Amino acid sequence: MADDSPTPGPAPRTPDSALADRIGAQAARKIKARRNGTPGVWYGLGTMGLVGWSIAIPTLLGAALGLWLDHHHPGAHAWTLALLVAGLTLGCLNAWRWVAGEDRAMHADDGDGHA
Repeated sequence: MADDSPTPGPAPRTPDSALADRIGAQAARKIKARRNGTPGVWYGLGTMGLVGWSIAIPTLLGAALGLWLDHHHPGAHAWTLALLVAGLTLGCLNAWRWVAGEDRAMHADDGDGHA
């Protein structure tokens, strides 16, 4: 004899189950943070130093190349200022790309929509 009763499907989502899911996600993030450890002050200082040098080096290289060009090939245009700004722009873009990559890596395992 065949059973004509409907098969039970997934339970409908209630506000309580949504709350339980959010609490579970927060608990999982806390457990992950305890397992991986919190970055310390030295990590933050190292990151600031890395970002600072990634901006300063292209800026100084652009200024040095501009000074060399102005000295060896004088003309109507000042290369020093133009290449200093170009180096600063390149350094800022490089630092922004690195920080964005670090942010993506930091949030890759969250699963809460930050990726």
